[in-house]
Amino acid sequence: MNRKRMMVWTSFIQALSMFVVILLMNTNQIEIWHLYMVGFVLSSAGYTFGNANHSVIPQIVSKDQLTSANAKMSLVDTLIRMVGPGIAGMLIAVFSYGSTFIIYFFCLILLLICIQFIKVPSLNKNKGSASIWADLKEGIDELFRNKILLTPTITILFINFASSLVIGVLVFFAADELGATSQQIGFMFTISAIGGVIGAAVIGKIRKRFGRGVIYTYSLLFDVMAMLMLIFAQTWWTIGISLSIRTFSTTLSNIVYFTIRQEFTPNHLLGRVAGTSSMLMKLTLPLGLFLSGLWAEWLPIRILFLISMCIFSLLFIRLLFHPFRNLV
Repeated sequence: MNRKRMMVWTSFIQALSMFVVILLMNTNQIEIWHLYMVGFVLSSAGYTFGNANHSVIPQIVSKDQLTSANAKMSLVDTLIRMVGPGIAGMLIAVFSYGSTFIIYFFCLILLLICIQFIKVPSLNKNKGSASIWADLKEGIDELFRNKILLTPTITILFINFASSLVIGVLVFFAADELGATSQQIGFMFTISAIGGVIGAAVIGKIRKRFGRGVIYTYSLLFDVMAMLMLIFAQTWWTIGISLSIRTFSTTLSNIVYFTIRQEFTPNHLLGRVAGTSSMLMKLTLPLGLFLSGLWAEWLPIRILFLISMCIFSLLFIRLLFHPFRNLV
């Protein structure tokens, strides 16, 4: 489908979903299963929107602007993620959940309006295959043919697994073992977002001095450092600093990866490749969350941080001696 049309439809679906929630709340008919369904629809539409948005960028900016464009969007995204939860908390405290949902609904309407002003050049090859399965196969084939893209994609698969081992137990570790309050945990994640802002702000300067392969490879060292801090963390703010280092690394590697994917994939296949690679990279997340939850029931949580650090270390060593490190 046409990418701009896909963005319009997915933003409309999200707005419609929130309208249904608001309607059910105002008529006192909302139940928990409604939220499960709406959550599924919002998530599906959100990922589809993100895929289309990611694929549109190379059509509206030149190749030499891709890193800068992705960095600027990442910076805005991180800043909003920093202040957004705080604003939401204040709105809920001052007004109500219903009023907050209404504000979210109008933000989605504003998004829908803004998309109308995006001018997306048409593609010569914008038709999909005969079926979704054929499109999926085409995306997988292109991904595995593209050796430049395949290496970081497989790396992210293991990065996500290592991260999920930590994500699944981190809040419980901070609250139960370190005695952090809910406010301190909130500050902890605010500190973590600072790393993302710094990463998005400096990637342009780093890119001028180093190749993308070097940046992607050595960003894993920051992950190792972050996990090492977690292993010996005794306070909530130490965890916050560790997460900030981790977010800094993730921002650098994500911007590099997105730019590589946009630059080295034929644009008419970018949506299929982006969707396929994103699906593959997310496959390990549920497994890691499940295993970390079981582990935390009977075994020390800090050992999970050690396992995660070992995975990051092995990934760094692997890329250090891989041709991908020499990517300009």
